[in-house]
Amino acid sequence: MTVPAFSICVYLGSRPGENPAFADAAIAVGEWIGRHGGQLVYGGGRSGLMGTVAEATRRAGGRVVGIIPQALVDKELANQDCDELHIVQTMHERKAMMAERCDAFLALPGGIGTFEELFEVWTWRQLGYHDKPLGLLDVDGYYAGLLDFLRHSVRSGLMSEWQMGLLAVGTEPDALLRGLVEAAGTRMDTVPLRSVI
Repeated sequence: MTVPAFSICVYLGSRPGENPAFADAAIAVGEWIGRHGGQLVYGGGRSGLMGTVAEATRRAGGRVVGIIPQALVDKELANQDCDELHIVQTMHERKAMMAERCDAFLALPGGIGTFEELFEVWTWRQLGYHDKPLGLLDVDGYYAGLLDFLRHSVRSGLMSEWQMGLLAVGTEPDALLRGLVEAAGTRMDTVPLRSVI
């Protein structure tokens, strides 16, 4: 097996959403990962945007690692086309394995599961549990309201500019992915995530 050049954990919706730009972005991300010899780590489903990014990665020659809890195998339709499909017992196991298997994190449009996953790894980053870069792809303004609220939190003194600076935000998949991979290449090793979550 060829060792991938890098591994990106992508959080995104198990639904397709109403805006075709969401699927376009998922395809662009998957194709970029595959073209650059990378590996996708994701939630293991084949429905919605999750399935779209996995299929795009696979078609572009990238490796796909899916991690899904047993309870969601039927609901999210586990993707049997993954190079590795790990069926775990709990969401905690899922998130820990996803975090351990990647060099960087990227969130695309999604619902509350995507929000929760992004905010959790962002929290872990500020606490020093890992130093892997984090990215948010704001597709067609999907995250504009959230970003406004986060800046409001900074102005209100409940978040800092340093915390905001830990999250790279972009609208172009190529530039954002390239920046995350470059940043991942300069990171230091940190404690095993499974030992602290």
